[in-house]
Amino acid sequence: MVVTRFAPSPTGYLHIGGLRTALFNWLWAKKNNGKFRLRIEDTDQKRNKQEAVDAILKAFNWVGMHWDDEVVFQSERFDIYKKYVQELLDKGLAYKCYLTPEELELIRNAKMKGEEPPIDIRKYRDFKGELDKPFVVRFKTPLEGTLCFEDGVKGKQCVEAKEIEDFVIARSDGTPTYNFVAAIDDHEMGMTHIIRGDDHLRNTFKQMLIYEAFGWNMPKYYHVPMIHNEKGAKMSKRDGAVDVMEYKREGYLPEALLNFLVRLGWSHGDQEIFSVEEMINLFDPKDINKAPSRFNKEKLDWLNAHYIKNSPNERLEKLLRDDFGVDIVNHDKKEILIDELKERVKTLKEMALEIEKILTPPSEYNEKAVKKFLKDEVLSNLREFLVFLNDKDPKLPPEWHDVMDEFLKLKGIKPKFLMPPLRIAMVGDTKGIDLAALLSVLGKEEVKKRISSLLAKFEVF
Repeated sequence: MVVTRFAPSPTGYLHIGGLRTALFNWLWAKKNNGKFRLRIEDTDQKRNKQEAVDAILKAFNWVGMHWDDEVVFQSERFDIYKKYVQELLDKGLAYKCYLTPEELELIRNAKMKGEEPPIDIRKYRDFKGELDKPFVVRFKTPLEGTLCFEDGVKGKQCVEAKEIEDFVIARSDGTPTYNFVAAIDDHEMGMTHIIRGDDHLRNTFKQMLIYEAFGWNMPKYYHVPMIHNEKGAKMSKRDGAVDVMEYKREGYLPEALLNFLVRLGWSHGDQEIFSVEEMINLFDPKDINKAPSRFNKEKLDWLNAHYIKNSPNERLEKLLRDDFGVDIVNHDKKEILIDELKERVKTLKEMALEIEKILTPPSEYNEKAVKKFLKDEVLSNLREFLVFLNDKDPKLPPEWHDVMDEFLKLKGIKPKFLMPPLRIAMVGDTKGIDLAALLSVLGKEEVKKRISSLLAKFEVF
């Protein structure tokens, strides 16, 4: 059975790169009817945050990437790690290192200067006694030879064994280190495939040594290049490297975000739009690109607009109410409103703002639009249009295209002398949805009120 995992540290939010890594693992497990496991790597007791754990779980639930079995918390497994540390000590594959912080500082400073350290980091490698002083436990790395593994993305990866120093597997307070516990947990959780960022590539050699020390079979590794910004540099918050839930707050649909992420580093021909089912059926980690991908917000906006356009109105109404506090569920013209905006907006947040703009009488008017369109004679047209509306049968809802056309013919004027100023009266600007649809959403009485408000403001009586 294929078993994959995602193993975040709860020291901060789940960012976009982390979600992509999780997505690749999730897709591969689902494609093979396997398991996708979630592990919280919370051994750093000082930096862990419960709110970060909650945010990670919330993000997974939002995008619909549900994990199998219970969540594994490393902080609950310290006794297991201690047992494995002792096993390596007993086998002579690890040792207690009594180097002081001052000695370690001397070693670090020498390495930074490119000099030979005055003290050997392996000073206690063959020491057989015990000292009454603090110690860490170091793993005995091979002193010669070459370490190699076949990476599913980058091909064969090798490093000279002497380049990897005897690394710490347990700190002086007894807490285990990342590479040690990651290897143990991946084995105990039955990992068969591990897809992760290539910033972990160097760690794989250390984890490989842990696997060999216990006689375990290694999983297949795939190291994915990082996501860069549009200029090819490391992503920042400004570029979109933010909390995954921030995308929800900005009005992106989860399926749009997943579709966007799957294309960052993986492709299937020229196809751009993938349903979740298609992603599962088509994804294969061997097709992950070797080069870094670039975050393109325009592509994300385009995909989100596509999914909004193809979402049922009922779903959008619920999301607008629940996520943005815009409730139009009982509005009699909600279908017209949603249908018009679906064709225009890129995000639900933009849709929510547009709805509020439409349903709330304007408190101010765009100065440039006023200067360009509200000439005296045009304001007179609006005054006459208001009278024209009053003469219409109050029992019949107006067909606004017909009403405007009839008035234009009656007055013998061009549309530009009525429609832009009419729109300004409705929403304070000349941009927006189809004017007839806008007037229909507002209704005749509200249209008359807004015309009267504009005329009053500009003193046309």
